[in-house]
Amino acid sequence: MENIVNYNSWENKAPFGALKKRQSMRISVASDENYNIQDISWVILKENVVLSKKSLVRESKKYYRGEFDGFDEIGVYFYYFEVDIEINGEIQKKYYGKNMEDGNVCEYTHENINKYQITVYDDYKVPKWYKNGIMYHIFVDRFNNGNRSKKPTDTKENSFIYGNWSDTPMYIKDSDGDIIRWDFHGGNLKGIIDKLGYLKKLGISIIYLSPIFEASSNHKYDTGDYKKIDSMFGDEEVFKELIDKAQKKGISIVLDGVFSHTGADSKYFNKYGKYEELGAYQSQSSKYSPWYNFKQHPNEYECWWDIKALPNVDELEDSYIDYIIRDKDSVIKKWTSMGVKGWRLDVADELPTEFIKTLKKELNELDSEAILTGEVWEDASNKVSYGERRSYLLGGQLDSVMGYPFRQNLLSFLKNDITSKQLNNKFMEIKENYPCEAFKSNLNLLGTHDVARIKTELNDDCEMLKLAVGVQMTFEGVPYIYYGDEAGVCGGTDPDNRRTYPWKNEDEDMIEFYKESINTRKKYEILMHGETKFIDTKNADVFAFIRYIEEEKMLIVINRSEINQKVSLNFEENILEVVDIKNSSKKYLESLFKEEGLFNIYLNNKDIKIFNIKNLIQL
Repeated sequence: MENIVNYNSWENKAPFGALKKRQSMRISVASDENYNIQDISWVILKENVVLSKKSLVRESKKYYRGEFDGFDEIGVYFYYFEVDIEINGEIQKKYYGKNMEDGNVCEYTHENINKYQITVYDDYKVPKWYKNGIMYHIFVDRFNNGNRSKKPTDTKENSFIYGNWSDTPMYIKDSDGDIIRWDFHGGNLKGIIDKLGYLKKLGISIIYLSPIFEASSNHKYDTGDYKKIDSMFGDEEVFKELIDKAQKKGISIVLDGVFSHTGADSKYFNKYGKYEELGAYQSQSSKYSPWYNFKQHPNEYECWWDIKALPNVDELEDSYIDYIIRDKDSVIKKWTSMGVKGWRLDVADELPTEFIKTLKKELNELDSEAILTGEVWEDASNKVSYGERRSYLLGGQLDSVMGYPFRQNLLSFLKNDITSKQLNNKFMEIKENYPCEAFKSNLNLLGTHDVARIKTELNDDCEMLKLAVGVQMTFEGVPYIYYGDEAGVCGGTDPDNRRTYPWKNEDEDMIEFYKESINTRKKYEILMHGETKFIDTKNADVFAFIRYIEEEKMLIVINRSEINQKVSLNFEENILEVVDIKNSSKKYLESLFKEEGLFNIYLNNKDIKIFNIKNLIQL
């Protein structure tokens, strides 16, 4: 049975996407004239509570119009349609919600309606330096050792030091699977300082450091002291030198804030008695004791994902908030005042909303240009965590989130799991749900320390990797590079994805491709600031989208197939140039524009082409 009504939130709702608080909207619904429709009601909800139910205004036999004055409170709202039709003298009610594939309506039973989402937010602006940036994520122990001797600094007790920088990382565990010796390669802050020139030439403007504070592990997510640089990495003097020298090269430093848990081997918990200060494990009279939740002191306590080495903290405990955020010498104030330009919140899902809001407010007072981003793996606009609908992107919280959906969507396409049309739809859904600033600030990542290396995910296919990078560097949002991806580093999941950077053994061709892709992004304002329109190529293997500012446009087209492809797109435009980042030949200029406004685009196998175009006729 065909739909009785037709509606597409991507085309028939104005404005498109998320709404500012109190911003009005209007919709247009088309009906099937063969049915005797008595009423179409627009039902708006917050969670499962109906806030409004109003009949649409019939403008003609076919079209209905609806207007809404706006929402007084930020949040995530939903809507669907109820249609009353007369069939054989009886009134029947039909329910229409969002199609699972795209923005079109689909008929449902009342019990299983997939509702449309409306994200309502307080208007905010993300600093331009961040939106225009290229982020580079460094896992400090594995990036570079700046010591002349190349030996690790101030090694830890009972640790394992690799004999060679290029050794493959491994865990040393006991029969229960617990890590009994941490392994180190010896990367440090001096090593990053030594490579600032390389990062500048690559085109990097933001360095995001994995945790650098004192801790037992190589990854430092088991914080021992939030106010001390781990001695294997250096000290405050070296860190300040890194900040200052990076700043002179136009590079900002962002730190990893691990605030949902500490290490058991920390000055705060002090399970092993390595610190002089009385820890919560040692005594309930410790000043840090209120931070932790003990079921039975001292051995039964709440911990992160049941890992005993990572006791959870109560983030809303006053003394903890003071220590991390509010005190004159708080963790946030200490490092931000030193010149750190932002923080990435580890496991943001596990941080209370009030904690994030307090941190954001304090951060903005310290530096209005500082940014706060967070680790969220799903669509961050509607995430439910621990029974709470989160509000990361609604203003006063996160400026951006880590774009794992970007990675997953693009990989699904490149692996032939979805078609180009399905990829369009997946990207459109995120664009519809995110506030404009959040979408433009989204960290478009291909790899992190928590997932397999992008090259490994693509079966070591360098040509396919170039397609992924080409899309990343031309897409709306902030490109995020995991150290070594540009040098051809491979690796499965943790710890294999944390191999060392292969100095003197890099894939030079891949590095040059990254440089050229980044240069292309920076050369064209459209690629940094422009809006996005996704194109249905009618070809499952060819994905295309347009970045545009007013009449200026750039068309990006990629072919994932092993065979050459031709697509015809209906534009009335004039090509200014072909932007060559992957052997796109100038000869194609002659065969691209044909009669009746059709672009005939010829793509080699695993090819990407970028066209700088301009309207002949304002469409």
